[in-house]
Amino acid sequence: MLNVNDITVRLGGRTILDGATAQLPPRGRIGLIGRNGAGKSTLVRVIAKMLEPDTGSIDMPRGSRLGYIAHEAPGGSATPFETVLAADLERAALMEESEREHEDMHRIAEIHERLIAIDAHSAPSRAARILSGLGFDEEAQHRPLESFSGGWRMRVALASLLFSAPDLLLLDEPSNHLDLEAVMWLEDFLQSYPATILLVSHERDFLNNVVDHILHLERGKLTLYAGGYDAFERQRAERQAQIAAARAKQQAQREKLQDYVARNSARASTAKQAQSRAKALARMQPIAELVDDPSLSFDFPKP
Repeated sequence: MLNVNDITVRLGGRTILDGATAQLPPRGRIGLIGRNGAGKSTLVRVIAKMLEPDTGSIDMPRGSRLGYIAHEAPGGSATPFETVLAADLERAALMEESEREHEDMHRIAEIHERLIAIDAHSAPSRAARILSGLGFDEEAQHRPLESFSGGWRMRVALASLLFSAPDLLLLDEPSNHLDLEAVMWLEDFLQSYPATILLVSHERDFLNNVVDHILHLERGKLTLYAGGYDAFERQRAERQAQIAAARAKQQAQREKLQDYVARNSARASTAKQAQSRAKALARMQPIAELVDDPSLSFDFPKP
């Protein structure tokens, strides 16, 4: 389970996250949503330990591996296939050590046992399948990265992250550089991913097809909803209706108390009761309204 504990982040004098708190379910596929500028990427960077919060903490199970796709495309003379294989750091290190070690038979046995345990020998076929799903045919998998455009090199970065199979997979707009066929393959891949996923996306269909929870970031706070994006919209509408009803009820109660205090404060026989109601009125905490995220609007002046 991933716990976000009272995270506050201030950037440039502006509070981006304000005591944000949430408990994410183990092996959940969580879609992080919110309006542009709400702080989604900031929260992802805090979880990825790329940004230190002003207050609060992130708790993960001990020994968990976290994977985050950087916004810098890989380059150089290495091929997509070589780059993806190298993303499994443990496998790469063990393979290199197995080629060097020829004397310590005990260590050689340990290396081969571990390679079997992590299914290292199937790694080339897994890497090829992931690259193929993201649009690289066999010839393209063995061309140097420097021969690809930035968008295709970002696909290699995504393939490397998926291949490394971290315990917490952080994805920020993963479908940005993909065509429809690659997006459909990615949806299928993520639906069967065996660990926790936290992804940022603005694509309604992608969220509905992949996630089983929605984490809504609004005004620096986090709220977790079960289900996909459509379920989130239904639950949020129900919550808005409940809050509106509670506000109306509280307002009616407030007006009733104010009226009683105004009519009975001056009378000696009812002054004590009026004072008691005035204190109850002062203790009453206003129920905050659930405000919709602002949307873009156009105003065309009359010619």
